[in-house]
Amino acid sequence: MRISHLATMLVFGVLTSQHSIAVAGAATDCVAMGGTMEAGNVCHVHAAASGYTMDLRFPTDYADEQAVLDYLTQNREGFTNVAQMPSGRNMPYEMDVTAESFTSGPPPGVTQSVVLKLFQDVGGAHPTTWYKAFTYDVAHRKPVTFETLFPPDAKVLNTIFPIVQTDLERQTGLTGVIATGDGLDPSHYQNFAITDDAVIFYFGQGELLPSDAGATSAAVPRTALPPLQLT
Repeated sequence: MRISHLATMLVFGVLTSQHSIAVAGAATDCVAMGGTMEAGNVCHVHAAASGYTMDLRFPTDYADEQAVLDYLTQNREGFTNVAQMPSGRNMPYEMDVTAESFTSGPPPGVTQSVVLKLFQDVGGAHPTTWYKAFTYDVAHRKPVTFETLFPPDAKVLNTIFPIVQTDLERQTGLTGVIATGDGLDPSHYQNFAITDDAVIFYFGQGELLPSDAGATSAAVPRTALPPLQLT
């Protein structure tokens, strides 16, 4: 028992040390993006020009931070390229990013999740809001996807979809608007976060519900799901 406890402590120490190094590197990357560090290991990037405003806030303590940085960099460049094109618009374009962080398991966490919420207005009829979620298996140092989260033969969407449908209908008051084909399509469940109690699924504006319902999320209790494949 004593040897087992010591081994556990050594693993915890290695993971904690690696995590601290990663956080320091992400803070450097934050500065490279033109951002400043705020309390709670949050990077804040703000930019304003005659044609646009941009405000990004995201955590720098995610275990696979480079994936987050790459996604934000790609979207920032795409947005600024569009915003700087000559046009007859009467209002500046806007891009905003906020984030939520989740963990499951004891520190430093069996999993970490970061969910980015992106709002963008580039002069169309309506602005758009969508999510991009990242989940990482800390102990095994690998990203977690919907395809790897559950056993391949579990047919888990037969369980997930009714729970998601009920939760979204409760939140929005809309009933019967999610087509079964969409509700059972795994492409709509790629953005998720894992907690000790639930797997939370995030849906962009117009993804499962009509666009005017906005961006939504639904929590599926882990007790309703097969064991997650995190080992």
